[in-house]
Amino acid sequence: MNNIFTVIRQELQAHADPECAAGMKRYMKSEMDYYGFRTPLRRKIFNKTFKESGPWDFEKWQEIIFELWREAEFREERYCAIDLVCWKPCENFQTWEAVPMLEEMITGGAWWDYCDHLAKPLGNILRAEPVRMRELMLEWSTDGQMWKRRSSILCQLLFKDDLDFELLQKCIEPNIDSKEFFLRKAIGWALRDYAWTNPLQVKDYVEANAERLSGLSKREALKNLGKLL
Repeated sequence: MNNIFTVIRQELQAHADPECAAGMKRYMKSEMDYYGFRTPLRRKIFNKTFKESGPWDFEKWQEIIFELWREAEFREERYCAIDLVCWKPCENFQTWEAVPMLEEMITGGAWWDYCDHLAKPLGNILRAEPVRMRELMLEWSTDGQMWKRRSSILCQLLFKDDLDFELLQKCIEPNIDSKEFFLRKAIGWALRDYAWTNPLQVKDYVEANAERLSGLSKREALKNLGKLL
């Protein structure tokens, strides 16, 4: 086991709260156990450990992420893997070469707390590799694995004026009739986020697709329009 993983596991074990862990496991409907502490403390632990473990290169970054992810026995160890994916000093490693790793985490984790935090690095790669990533997100939007479809819809969160609305619509289209809660929620969330930038376009889209969008998607998409129009 790599020394970085050993240090992180020892720190997490030292701060474990079994009572809190039980509640977190129930809330997340998790098969994997929790150590049982909140995000700020975990971030303090990983920031200290990662800073002391430099210098970083792509190979080392990916190796530690895979170890944290694949060898995890508690959910917070996987959260630390995601923390390292998203860690600002290593953002330059969020490249096309990292996509297979992100795909493994999204499909293997198969739950919203993993998937949603990986939307931002996917989006960063989309910004850097718009042609290849656009094609890939269109493929993911029709994938048999629901979490890849959700990721294709959410990968442009916070893009504002840079959002490719045509791509978003094309990623929504294969999922617009789905009865799956997590897809309906993702559609509404992505539209609501973009409404802060272009409320009229979102309004027109919802009206044009009113018969097909779920009530949940429409409520989420239109939630803030009263403040914006």
